[in-house]
Amino acid sequence: MSMLALVTGASSGIGFRLAEGLAARGYDVIGVGTSERVEGLPERLPGARVIPVRADLTTPEGIDQVWATVEAEGRPLDVAALNAGASLGGAFLDTDLEDELHLLDLNVVSQVRLAKRVVRQMADRRSGRILITSSLSATTPTPYESIYGPTRAFMYSFAQGLREEMREYGVSVTALLPGATATEFHDRAGMQATKFGDNSWKNDPALVASRGLEGMFEGRDHVVGGDAGTRRAALVNKLLPEERKARRFARGAKPTR
Repeated sequence: MSMLALVTGASSGIGFRLAEGLAARGYDVIGVGTSERVEGLPERLPGARVIPVRADLTTPEGIDQVWATVEAEGRPLDVAALNAGASLGGAFLDTDLEDELHLLDLNVVSQVRLAKRVVRQMADRRSGRILITSSLSATTPTPYESIYGPTRAFMYSFAQGLREEMREYGVSVTALLPGATATEFHDRAGMQATKFGDNSWKNDPALVASRGLEGMFEGRDHVVGGDAGTRRAALVNKLLPEERKARRFARGAKPTR
């Protein structure tokens, strides 16, 4: 019987490439998404067994729906890629509070709810691998994405702490920190009129996902997802003061009109 993997945010972008990479490694994949596009995953990943789940992870019912699908398989979960997430561009002064609370529900609360289910099952069998998608934005202030960056910083810290806790159970936890990636991510965040609205200079999501999976299977604590320039940016973010990083980020994220 094939091993079983769970991927959230699997409809497109990095999440789809994670699902693709796991399927290529022989895993059966439970792919989760919020739109009807997730229902086409089996056709997009021919040759693999793919179980699509359309669910709203920002609700407890959505988490229950995903976990019921895992349990219905009647076998343990070998890999969990907790990848779902979104952003919201614009000045905090102007953005809508309800949109920001929804972002917190998706990027933080839903991840914690699902991780609780995952780690308890994996700890019971003393085996498993977890990949948590954070962002290079976790390493810098993010003006004009003022809620997104802190949610990714939370997930990065959460992954690092969880990694140490799960060590004694034989479960590895790896954080994936993608740099800017050529997906629909910034378009959905309403950031078309910023540097991030242009995908031409960004990383290929297939490269980001590949680096994430490699890091997870190697048991690394974290991996920067992207090219050499992205890895240099991660190093620079370790050295620069927060105020300077904030000003640099603002130049790319502030709307030009």
